[in-house]
Amino acid sequence: MSWLDRDHTIAPPGFNRWLIPPAALAVHLCIGQAYATSVYKTALTAHFDATLTQIGIIFSTAIVMLGLSAAVLGTWVDHNGPRKAMFTSALFWTSGFLVGALGIFTNQLWLVYLGYGFIGGIGLGIGYISPVSTLIKWFPDRPGLATGMAIMGFGGGALIASPLSTQLLRMYDPNSGAEGWVASGDAVGKLFLTLAVLYFIYMMFGAFTIKVPADGWKPDGFDPSQLKSKPLVTTDNVSAANAIKTRQFWLVWIVLFCNVTAGIGILEQASPMIQDFFRGADGTTAVTVAVAGGFVGLLSIGNMGGRFVWSTTSDIIGRKRIYMVYLGVGAALYLVLALVGSSTTLLFVVLAFVIISFYGGGFATVPAYLRDLFGTYEVGAIHGRLLTAWSAAGIAGPLIVNAFLDSQGTPGELTAGAYQPALLTMVGLLIVGFIANLLIKPVDPRFHEPVRDAQRESVREA
Repeated sequence: MSWLDRDHTIAPPGFNRWLIPPAALAVHLCIGQAYATSVYKTALTAHFDATLTQIGIIFSTAIVMLGLSAAVLGTWVDHNGPRKAMFTSALFWTSGFLVGALGIFTNQLWLVYLGYGFIGGIGLGIGYISPVSTLIKWFPDRPGLATGMAIMGFGGGALIASPLSTQLLRMYDPNSGAEGWVASGDAVGKLFLTLAVLYFIYMMFGAFTIKVPADGWKPDGFDPSQLKSKPLVTTDNVSAANAIKTRQFWLVWIVLFCNVTAGIGILEQASPMIQDFFRGADGTTAVTVAVAGGFVGLLSIGNMGGRFVWSTTSDIIGRKRIYMVYLGVGAALYLVLALVGSSTTLLFVVLAFVIISFYGGGFATVPAYLRDLFGTYEVGAIHGRLLTAWSAAGIAGPLIVNAFLDSQGTPGELTAGAYQPALLTMVGLLIVGFIANLLIKPVDPRFHEPVRDAQRESVREA
């Protein structure tokens, strides 16, 4: 298995760095399927005769394991290289679908928790961080652009998975033409098997094509000393072990937690949410299942586009200022959504689209924020530890929304008013994150690595 080692992924002289983003996207577009779980959430609720909260645990478990595996294995990913990490991610992610399918076919919900949630979640964490530090090394001159390219595929995964899943469910379920159709458990199980095969093939493409820069490589015309002139940007380095001892790390943790908790609640509930917002007094909704599936895909575009556009913008205006937009403007938009979002479908869709673009942008910008504050020395491992904020948000976001909804009524009969308490709670969270972002200052020099040691280690890992 030596072909998986970092030494076998070093790029030859003259290698075009723009060939690296497609390899990163190959993995992130696959694991981004996690954002399309709302497409079959109602089907699983009916199949297992479970509550929204019980089914939401599947998604929450996957996100918890994403953060925990990224935190625990972040240093391993940095030291062993992206190819071995992507290969390992593919094994865990696709195995999760297989075990999850077994749970659906045998009507054992705990197997879905174990498969998609626990095993698949490990694959999510490893796959998520594997290309990030590599792309930062390839694009030291534009870290926001680099992380945006690396992570936008995760946000765009539902853009592919949502319509694909909808069509496959219709193909696998003979009753798909019935009015008020909800996919059968058998159809969802077959969907899981199909996705396992497709994703494994595509993730292998990413693993085989990824490259790391050779020792001492830098882009033509790049002068590292120019970075020092930008606010909050350091040319020094902080180890992962020291980073978690700093105030800055935990302030960024709070920022990410608040931004993710607010966005993840909508994403996890997207398909039924738009139907509920426009449900009449007679219980019927103006939004069909097919249109709701299209809305999930549209949010995926916002999620993906925000990861690229907003993170690239952060290279110009700075990371701290862009988070002021994500959190401050985001809080205002959530307030409007809660109070008047049900007035027209256009207003609802526009508000949700922009909110989710901020959510995606926050994910894509945070590795560059960490690079600015802590340097490139162990940025992948620091990023992995920070993703525990995503784990916590993966529990908090769906729990807040599903708990409020379960207390308001029965799935399929809810209206816009049932969502108001949850959305107003998100407004408060975003304000907390806004304040935390304002408090972020440069890292105290006492946490910096000795220059000669950090440089030697950076060259060894590059």
